[in-house]
Amino acid sequence: MTPHPLLQLEDEVATALAEGRPVVALESTIISHGMPYPQNVAMAVEVEGIIREHGAVPATIAVLGGRPRIGLDEAGLELLASHGDVTKVSVRDLPYVVARGVHGATTVAATMRLAALAGIRTFVTGGLGGVHRGAQESFDVSADLTELGSTDVAVVSAGVKSILDIGLTLETLETLGVPVLVEGSDEFPSFYSRSSGHGSPMRVDGAAEIAAVMAAKWDLGLAGGIVIANPIPVEDEIPADEIGVIIDQALRDMDGLG
Repeated sequence: MTPHPLLQLEDEVATALAEGRPVVALESTIISHGMPYPQNVAMAVEVEGIIREHGAVPATIAVLGGRPRIGLDEAGLELLASHGDVTKVSVRDLPYVVARGVHGATTVAATMRLAALAGIRTFVTGGLGGVHRGAQESFDVSADLTELGSTDVAVVSAGVKSILDIGLTLETLETLGVPVLVEGSDEFPSFYSRSSGHGSPMRVDGAAEIAAVMAAKWDLGLAGGIVIANPIPVEDEIPADEIGVIIDQALRDMDGLG
């Protein structure tokens, strides 16, 4: 696939794609909006290093000066991490930030779309967006889900963010025809925790099984993404019953504040 002409590919990424070597996309919202400077730079460099250690090329995706960037050099990463005016960009925002020539950090949905335009089919992030609690009144549903229903990218994460309605999120993914794979577990994880109270829609064990599902889906001409949930290691998790109490209290506090 030829990358879209409006994209600017970092040299290492462009070479890897041209040679058919593995490339892994990374989002950038966590850099500009999720962590303070300079810890955000250190985190981004560490994550890119982990991907390189496993034989792939990292491609952190963002919009700088109105140009979608697929892979960031040191200067681009520093700009994204330290600039005081970086827009959080979902798919709906891409035309606006590109037309205005401003900086933007991409969400899961926007990262998926730009990765697909570059010919990248694997993307790693922390947690997926989904259906918010109370969505039957607020209609607050993440664009991550609709993007997964239409864009051919496999998204690896630690599951759906714990604060969301995980059950309704899984139901929505089913409706959208998105395969939900869980690596090595019969239960769907919930970001901080290995468990969620919801069973694994489709268990897989190992990278070969995951790759086989990816190949089968797209070889069949079935458009859309794949969710690959990789549970947090046991030694790093916060048990679901423990984090659940904290989340419930936080939501009550928010309701109390209106």
